[in-house]
Amino acid sequence: MIPNVAPASADSAEPTTAAVPPRAPRQSSAKKFAGNKLFASPASVAGVAWLAALVAASLTAPLWLPYKTEDQDFTAVLSGPTAAHWLGTDELGRDLLSRIFASAAGTLGTSMITVIVAVGLGTLLAMLAAAAGDRVETVISRVTEVTMSLPGTVIILAVIGAVGTNIPLIMAILGVLISAGMYRVILGQAKSLQSQLYVDAAKVDGVSTMGISLRHVLPGLTNTIVVQSALIFAVGMLIQAGLAFIGFGPPIPEPSWGGMIQGASQNVYNAPWLMVPTGAVLALTVLSANAIGNALGKAPNSTASHLPSAAARRRRTMSVKTAVAAIAATAPTPAGSTAAKNTLSVRNLSVGVDSTGAGNGVRLVTDVSFDVEPGTVLGLVGESGCGKTMTALSLLGLLPSGVSVTGGQILWNGRNLAAATDKDMESVRGREVALISQEPMRALDPMFTVGYQLTAAIRRLRGMGRAEAKAEAVGLLEKVGIVDAARILKTYPHQISGGMAQRVAIALALSGRPRLLVADEPTTALDVTVQAEILSLLRGLVKDTGMSVVMVTHDLGVVADLCDQVAVMYAGEVVENGRTDSILENPRHPYTLALLAADPHANHAADMPERLATINGQVPQPKDWPSTCRFAARCQFAGSACVVPIPLLPSGTGDGLVRCVKADELAVEGLDWVATEVASHHVLNLVETPAVATRTVEKDHA
Repeated sequence: MIPNVAPASADSAEPTTAAVPPRAPRQSSAKKFAGNKLFASPASVAGVAWLAALVAASLTAPLWLPYKTEDQDFTAVLSGPTAAHWLGTDELGRDLLSRIFASAAGTLGTSMITVIVAVGLGTLLAMLAAAAGDRVETVISRVTEVTMSLPGTVIILAVIGAVGTNIPLIMAILGVLISAGMYRVILGQAKSLQSQLYVDAAKVDGVSTMGISLRHVLPGLTNTIVVQSALIFAVGMLIQAGLAFIGFGPPIPEPSWGGMIQGASQNVYNAPWLMVPTGAVLALTVLSANAIGNALGKAPNSTASHLPSAAARRRRTMSVKTAVAAIAATAPTPAGSTAAKNTLSVRNLSVGVDSTGAGNGVRLVTDVSFDVEPGTVLGLVGESGCGKTMTALSLLGLLPSGVSVTGGQILWNGRNLAAATDKDMESVRGREVALISQEPMRALDPMFTVGYQLTAAIRRLRGMGRAEAKAEAVGLLEKVGIVDAARILKTYPHQISGGMAQRVAIALALSGRPRLLVADEPTTALDVTVQAEILSLLRGLVKDTGMSVVMVTHDLGVVADLCDQVAVMYAGEVVENGRTDSILENPRHPYTLALLAADPHANHAADMPERLATINGQVPQPKDWPSTCRFAARCQFAGSACVVPIPLLPSGTGDGLVRCVKADELAVEGLDWVATEVASHHVLNLVETPAVATRTVEKDHA
């Protein structure tokens, strides 16, 4: 299921799901996505075209067929294609073209009976079992297991013997037999959807069990249902043709594909062509149904990875190389940059949504430049939607599908990672540059023990033997502060706490001895005590190993505690960067001033009011970013000089840069402005730090 989320922003953030998400948007999105997948594959397009043409030709057969299905031409018995009979005739001189297309509607229609019964009954039972509890699930599962053990062919033949050759009834019974397997396919996914948080929210809001199943569970099963329907449709046609082949098809002289193939088999030696038309039509129809199922099966569901496929990354690499080379030739070198080994140099990096036929894609990150020297920590700071995570993921070539680097360079040890192929990145990821994600469970597979995952990574990245890798795994866990390492190796990720899981994820990132760590808000999901332990751990790793870190965060306390350099991002741009102490003590951009004014830890002096200052508005969506100063609409210092694009300028504090024409004025007046704003209680929604929200709420209640 694809949950309702806000429009895509430059940063990846936790989606906010309503208690009862509206049904229509989810369904329309799913249908649109399935339609795009269906018509993106040439094979599926051909399959849809063939089935549509076959149905249309069959339904209009009385209007255009040259002969009736029972008309016989004894002058052209067992003939090949002629002007009078385009596909030839059978052993009685009947026109094959007329008989094939006249029987198509019946064959396809009765096959659909199997699909409707199998998918409808199987889905209904799966949703009932998932919603009703273990007791009902146990009963339904036992019944379906018995059904799956029954010999389907024997049951169908017994029905034929009892009621005669009633094709619709036979196909319906076949659907009942197949529904047991369909139930097993759907049940696991339905139970997974029932455990989602938005389903719990719907229960709290009083939505009935049936309402939850129809509004929240069923839309998430759509993709699986459509794929299985296409496959069952093909199976139904083959079984129906097989029954007709052995004499249990429609009564003579009514045509059927299986009966025509059976007649052709009796004349295979003296008229081999007779097998070709009917066999080809049946084969093409089955292949068309399978092609449609395969195309729809490629549509990802809610649990699919956000990462692009290998083919998408190859297309992205080819499209970016030219732009990267052109921009690299003229890219300015930021002050203080160096080409030393293990130094990361990002030059005018731009990231955007891939362009479509409707026009150019939206830019999510624009002309970002910074350096990270060995043994130093760079903090990327800003609100959600400012481009921090997209910038960080681009360093490893792990941008989401549909997003790519559109310009600039990512220089690492003499290589431009922005233009590197996926194969080139295999030697970089894990070995030279590693990722610590915000959620440790994204790095850990719940199906395998911690020891298996850690030793497998060590063996792959370092080429060690099994025993040596296990010893190294114990050492890594001890290095990240896990005392009982031998026991933790035997546990599964769900058996350890969140802080322990984050330590394991850090150990996993260190398994290849990387020289650069990209940490995407690694402490956000942890409690305060564990946050301090993780920060202390990262500080120790930097000091002991000399590695460098790019830390994505919105917590200025983390920046002050851990970072040597800081780059403040707003609306996809770096608005200020430089040494951490210089920026925190003497900020020169209004946005940096606002972040500092909203930090409860920085405003705890006795003469500071309890109410924290914030600024009006919110970060605009990437599609709405102006060509002028992007912060001007929210800035109280904006003037006529801000209605033009503002470049990064020397900030006057060493090697720092700032994107503001009034930086010098703010350097003098900034702290006074902060005090004034705090005193006047300017409080609106800006900062997402929980401590800020808590403090503001407490003040309001007081």
